[in-house]
Amino acid sequence: MDGHFFTEISLLLALSAAVAMVMRALKQPLIVGHIFTGLIVGPSLLGLVQSPETLSFLGEFGIALLLFIVGLGLNPKIVKEVGKVAVFTGLGQVFFTVLFATVLTRALGYSATESLYISVALAFSSTIIILKLLNDKKDQNKLYGKISIGFLLVQDVLATFALVAASAAGSGSLGPVDIGILLAKGVALVGGVFVLAHFVIKPMTNFLSRSQELLFLFAIAWGFSMATIFYELGFSLEIGALIAGVSLASMTYAQEVASRLKPLRDFFLVVFFIALGSGLDLGNLLDYLGPALAMSALVLFGNPIIVMAIMGVLGYTKKTSFKAGLAVAQISEFSLIFLLLAQRSGSISDAIVGVVTVVAIITIAISSYMITYSDKLYILFERYLTLFERRKVKKEREENRAYDAILFGYQRGGAEFVRVFKKLTKRYVVIDYDPDAIDILERRGIHYMYGDATDLELLDEVNLEKAKIIVSVMNDYHSNLFLLGHIEKLNPNIVFICPAENYDQAAELYGLGAAYVTMPHYIGSEKISSFILKSGLHKGEFKKHREKHIKYIRSHFEDAFSSSDEA
Repeated sequence: MDGHFFTEISLLLALSAAVAMVMRALKQPLIVGHIFTGLIVGPSLLGLVQSPETLSFLGEFGIALLLFIVGLGLNPKIVKEVGKVAVFTGLGQVFFTVLFATVLTRALGYSATESLYISVALAFSSTIIILKLLNDKKDQNKLYGKISIGFLLVQDVLATFALVAASAAGSGSLGPVDIGILLAKGVALVGGVFVLAHFVIKPMTNFLSRSQELLFLFAIAWGFSMATIFYELGFSLEIGALIAGVSLASMTYAQEVASRLKPLRDFFLVVFFIALGSGLDLGNLLDYLGPALAMSALVLFGNPIIVMAIMGVLGYTKKTSFKAGLAVAQISEFSLIFLLLAQRSGSISDAIVGVVTVVAIITIAISSYMITYSDKLYILFERYLTLFERRKVKKEREENRAYDAILFGYQRGGAEFVRVFKKLTKRYVVIDYDPDAIDILERRGIHYMYGDATDLELLDEVNLEKAKIIVSVMNDYHSNLFLLGHIEKLNPNIVFICPAENYDQAAELYGLGAAYVTMPHYIGSEKISSFILKSGLHKGEFKKHREKHIKYIRSHFEDAFSSSDEA
């Protein structure tokens, strides 16, 4: 990579930032701004992109990171919850879209072969765009978000086979034996990844977690390595990265890994969307506009209706079905790659690629708005959606990540707070990044999350603003200051308790709004002083108190003692 490309990417990012600021000021989805930036710098307008291959290459890192992070969040519980609806909806939507699109394209005058290729292209939706929009809305853990991710991943598996079929179409080499070999390779690969993760990676997690830098580096190496292996053996990078993430999803540090990878993912995704926009040629827009509008209407309105109908039959509410249905209201980057492969084999003409490219521009732009403003659209169309809802619907319980009490740190007095939270029957979580503390919490069956108190992604994940009390037993004064400042912005009514080492620290924390600041040495001295006043100077009284204190320490810290003994 030379200085020329560095200058090029710098200019593209500067222009992207400027467009993003305009989009933010206009309250528009940033993803549309990134694609629009690509259109501006692409061959249709300014022609600033001189290294499209390198730009696309960098964008692939964003795709791999995005799917890897999604995989880290797909633990077995989520797969069990949405697996059935994801498979039925994913397969059903592709089948019916291909069916209706074939009827439409034949009516527009395309041949049977051309209609088949166009119909398949219109059936696949963009996992990358939907995941980015769901993440921006923080809806990836809502029921409709999990279902959307599920059936889009089913589509990705189907898209992999479609790409293989398109590649082999020219040579006529794809037969039942080839499909069987591909399936066998896929099963062997997935099985191998999970065996490796369980028997090799899992025993190493405690070692890896002792260095945040090592954990970060290992996660990137694992995700990219698995993605590369899948790609080299005939599958897509996306599938490989996803499986790599799923294989680590049940491990203790999955949340921390995902959190640290997100900034890197966001950078590369910006490059990906610029590359996507720059590859869209508007040269013959008017020539293709008529059929493109008809196909766009099918994708924008027909695909969501198909999903709503299928989910309605499965018993989901009209709101969940509507919001999930919007996830298929655009075509995928896979669609354009699929048609380009078919074009190279001589199965379709350049004109068809041009038409579907215009469909991509229209549907990606409009669907981004539809998903961003899905709540308002639902209110607008709610009375018309009863048709897609059965009289008896499933009981839908959204995952509630809100906690009444949140405890930061555990080893320095946190056990006492956990005991209080349990007695008060409050929903609580302990957040810690000390591997030894995590081991103790896991052995005791205490609900925990691994992470850093200053990680904004993690703080968003636990919905700090909905907590009633937040306690920190961390000795890091600056981390406590950060937490207090963040909490005061979100909800000043939250009770915040934290320690201080001296009077000056306590005074500042109180001044910033802390409900109570503990000073461990002062509290310990105050407690023993009260005991002396009450019991006098008789050693016998101290002996009783000593035995009681030893019993208390052992009951609360026996795990810590056993850990140090093992070490």
